[in-house]
Amino acid sequence: MENCNLARTHLFFDLDGTIINSFQGISNCVCYALQYLGITVENKNDLLPFIGPPLTFSFKEYYHLNQEQINIAVAKYRERYAVDGILENELYPDIESALQQMVNKGYKLYIATSKPQVFAGQILKYLHVYHYFTYVGGSDMAGRLQSKADVINEVLSQNGISANQVWMIGDRKYDVEGAHAVQVPCVGVLYGFGNRKELQECACDVIVETVNDLKNFFCKELVSLKNGI
Repeated sequence: MENCNLARTHLFFDLDGTIINSFQGISNCVCYALQYLGITVENKNDLLPFIGPPLTFSFKEYYHLNQEQINIAVAKYRERYAVDGILENELYPDIESALQQMVNKGYKLYIATSKPQVFAGQILKYLHVYHYFTYVGGSDMAGRLQSKADVINEVLSQNGISANQVWMIGDRKYDVEGAHAVQVPCVGVLYGFGNRKELQECACDVIVETVNDLKNFFCKELVSLKNGI
């Protein structure tokens, strides 16, 4: 992408696969929803593609549910997630110290997730990292924000930020495609649920392997900019 400079000091983070390992909570809730519809999941690893895109897309794409079934599945998923799923997440190792260092370097951090905003906030508070973020953005229960691009635009709008001030950070192609749709460059992380091939195929601007690499990319480059290097 053009104008992909490191003077961008507003960092938009995806949540699942970037800040938290959410596989247990998501897979348990998908199983619960599908079981209600009479569908048994034999191998939970088959549910890995559910992490990233909106639930409505995943239930249609991977289980070929019709709209009525999708509505039921989403409702049942949220029924369990609101009570148990929000507790079945863990921070990636070293992510909290990385967030702290980014804040110390002068970045402002935001969440831009396809997960409902209310759940995202509850999870971050439960894991004691909510205070690092200037704003937590996500989808709403009514489905008004359908795509990652919609969520990113909403966070931009709610905070009076322009796209040329922002980097997106995420682990899946949906993060990259959503960011590029609104002219924001994206850093893809390999410690989440995506992989290098997926990120390369959607022209991710920068790819890092570890949380430490992510921290070093931003903190080192920002220091260089401030020093006029």
